Amino acid sequence: MFEKIVRARLILIFMVIISTGILAAQEAPPPQYGWKNEIIGNLNLTQASFSNWEQGGENTLAWQVNLTTGFTLDQQKYNWKNSGKFTLGFAKVAGAAARKSSDEINLETVYTRKFNQLLNPFVSATAKTQFLSGFRYPDDTTKVKISKFLDPGYFTQSVGVGYSPNEIVLSRLGFTLKETITSDFPAPFADDPDTPEIEKTKIEPGLSSITDLKKKFAENILLTSRLDVFADFKAFNRIDVLWENDLTFKLTKLVNVNLEYDLLYDRDISKRRQIRQVLSVGLSYTFL
Repeated sequence: MFEKIVRARLILIFMVIISTGILAAQEAPPPQYGWKNEIIGNLNLTQASFSNWEQGGENTLAWQVNLTTGFTLDQQKYNWKNSGKFTLGFAKVAGAAARKSSDEINLETVYTRKFNQLLNPFVSATAKTQFLSGFRYPDDTTKVKISKFLDPGYFTQSVGVGYSPNEIVLSRLGFTLKETITSDFPAPFADDPDTPEIEKTKIEPGLSSITDLKKKFAENILLTSRLDVFADFKAFNRIDVLWENDLTFKLTKLVNVNLEYDLLYDRDISKRRQIRQVLSVGLSYTFL
């Protein structure tokens, strides 16, 4: 039942994104070819302190650093896009030790050969992992290590057809080979519980669909959204879904308000959908 609901919502979201792209294409300016580079850094801080506060409260300190990079070579006959997303954050509550709140390394390269808006073959590769070890906390005094750098690590290679009517919408569909590698923590990332052996690597051939949306609603409001759907050829009833959204309000040249909302459904890791939501105020600086 949940998978049917997910499919229906994904179809609706996909139709809205494509419709937005088609309408925007009618007013798109002439393309400008060449390199388009971008490096943006964010530092978000949250602090709360209490002293003899009768209503109660815990001293809190949280911080998160984000670095987003993009290097794109756009020419009349081809487009080569390289992007990276790096995130690391910690939170400390009262006298407890600081705990990791966010940790991500996400690299992607996509080469697209241009023919027309409806038929653009592409090849792509991605790599995803984390900087530091991750822990689970059964209680206030115990922590259990459950992940680390490249454990797990996710890699994909895709070839297919892309659709890009303008700079707002980029959608592609292709055959994908997805690899998951582990060393010390094969479960639940790579190990198959139905087999007696412990598998530290997992290879999944399948079909993937990725749609990126980057829309500026006003001079100081920017929405970026990515819908990533992967269907394994061996088990089409196990569709992996990752939907990432980031809404940025630019208050001043350096101060931003960010709302992040991520939805993940991967049956191999959990039979329930996973949600991450972050609302933050911080400093933002564009290096390029």
